[in-house]
Amino acid sequence: MINAYDIIKKYYTEGSPLYKILVQHSEHVKEKALEVAYRHPELQLDKTFIAEACMLHDIGIFMCDSPKIQCFGTRQYVEHGYLGAHIITLEGLPRHALVCERHTGTGLSLETIVKRQLPLPQRDMVPVSLEEQVICYADKFFSKSKLATPHTLEHIREILNRHGEDESEKFFEWHKRFK
Repeated sequence: MINAYDIIKKYYTEGSPLYKILVQHSEHVKEKALEVAYRHPELQLDKTFIAEACMLHDIGIFMCDSPKIQCFGTRQYVEHGYLGAHIITLEGLPRHALVCERHTGTGLSLETIVKRQLPLPQRDMVPVSLEEQVICYADKFFSKSKLATPHTLEHIREILNRHGEDESEKFFEWHKRFK
């Protein structure tokens, strides 16, 4: 078992606005993902891994430019997943790193990356394991810019439809399975 907070503190100043945003968002995602895990024992999900990976899934945001959430880096926000994966790989947690890389939207396929000319490595970055899917699903309920209120299903649909109906369809497939 790892202490995700110790890893976060290596890259974020404890108590800073960005630290608070990251930790609060990650804790919300963790609570939602663990709700799914406990509600569905038949899925035999690794709850310890889920808790740890939820806390680390957005660790790369500090390198990105998103002032509304106190991020003043130089990279585009869409890059935070693979940038975080690099950090977590260096921490010796390759399985956790996959969650970082694969949680953006409902995952980013190589086809999507190429078609949209995203500034990302050219490879599939879609959730594969059930744990990755549950974390990605839970993440869609929570914004880092509006921490107090979870998104409604309708708002999630609106957000995902901006990137194509297939994004929304994948989320709602997960919703049927995980609710």
